[in-house]
Amino acid sequence: MTDIKRILVPVDGSETSDRAIEEAIKIAEVYNSDIHILYVANINQLAINACLSDAILEAVTKAGNKVPEKINVITTSETGSPSVTITDFADEIKADLVVIGSRGLGLVKGVLLGSVSQYVVEHAPCPALVVK
Repeated sequence: MTDIKRILVPVDGSETSDRAIEEAIKIAEVYNSDIHILYVANINQLAINACLSDAILEAVTKAGNKVPEKINVITTSETGSPSVTITDFADEIKADLVVIGSRGLGLVKGVLLGSVSQYVVEHAPCPALVVK
């Protein structure tokens, strides 16, 4: 990899997004990168979950607290389709790398339901690392 100054890590509070943060920290320490933590509130979730802002705050805070003080961390939350919002945000901040957790869906479920991480791998404007 070349110069990695901006790492985007989408989070959702899951174990795999926790592992994605841990991998991003390792990379950021080597390249002296900034880590951008992004939580995307799915527009469909907003319609059925009035307490979503608490979940967003908890996921972003939990992820941000894992990052050592020596690494610059920027947290953002957006609303929309997670797949598209993540790739658009990566483009907007000119990310050099996206580190995203895989939900560990089986092959059949992944094909039927679609996969945010698969979409990001295929459409991100930069390399993407999927963490299991």
